[in-house]
Amino acid sequence: MSRKISKTKKSKSKKDWIQDAVERPGALRKKLGVKKGKKITKAQLNKAAKSKNPRTRKQANLAKTFAKMRKT
Repeated sequence: MSRKISKTKKSKSKKDWIQDAVERPGALRKKLGVKKGKKITKAQLNKAAKSKNPRTRKQANLAKTFAKMRKT
């Protein structure tokens, strides 16, 4: 699967890669029906990670990864 990368993304330094990791901010929250300002629970993330939809699975796994990064 090829992705289009804009010139602005290419010109960013390698240390800022994480800002471009989330392509659709808030999409997972909407899919899970969690209101803005509320936290997505681990149980909801685990359930979403087993979804039939591949995009939902990827979003949930990325959210889990970000949660691990936040703790360190």
